[in-house]
Amino acid sequence: MPRVLTTNALIQCPHSTVGQSQSLDPTWSVNGGMVLVEGDRGLFPPLSCPSQVQCVGYTLASMGLNATQIKGKKVILVTDFNQTDSGLPLTMLETHKVEDDTSPAPIPDGQDAPPLPPPMADETKPSITVAPPGPLVFSLGAGTPLTLAATFTLRSAHPLKWILTLIHDVPGGSVERLNESRPAGLTLTPSDSAWNGSPLPITLSMTKAYMLTLVQGDHNFFMTGVSQRGISNSAKLVLTVNP
Repeated sequence: MPRVLTTNALIQCPHSTVGQSQSLDPTWSVNGGMVLVEGDRGLFPPLSCPSQVQCVGYTLASMGLNATQIKGKKVILVTDFNQTDSGLPLTMLETHKVEDDTSPAPIPDGQDAPPLPPPMADETKPSITVAPPGPLVFSLGAGTPLTLAATFTLRSAHPLKWILTLIHDVPGGSVERLNESRPAGLTLTPSDSAWNGSPLPITLSMTKAYMLTLVQGDHNFFMTGVSQRGISNSAKLVLTVNP
């Protein structure tokens, strides 16, 4: 069974920067760490990420897979999928022994908890590969190549969803959540974020017209796959834009 998440947990962004969580209403402690609930916030040290776009922090959200609550707010599990402010996946690690063995709905008095269904018992990370592995390179001056493409392949026994985030790691950089909207000249096939089968190939294609709109430097595509248990994994593809 998954552990409850506390302020002692090791929480990192994909840049390996360590965050510090804060309990807004410290009520229950485990080994000196306060148990965290939905809405609790964490921060990364200022300017600590080796990226032009800082992850800044995170706001914890429950996937609703357990019934345990503190003052009406669901307790966060170490397996609940959570993201940084910039939309990148968090890695969360707990070492205490307290586990949550509740079901999504409260168990009536006198009854035992039913066995976990296979998707909820599976704590295996999804597998994500990208080909070619990159970096992809585009030359602004020559306007070549005319197109660039790469394919992410996602595998999981119990898939839930995929998320593609583009971090423009350049001065004044920005974040684009490509599941929500895509610029002209950038296409994804398939185009929706449903992950109903495994393996799932997702092809990213970019035209010359799109790449000419980019600033010189690195543009990082983070593909994240999430299982029904909330376990995630990610792969990064770098597009380098040269003068």
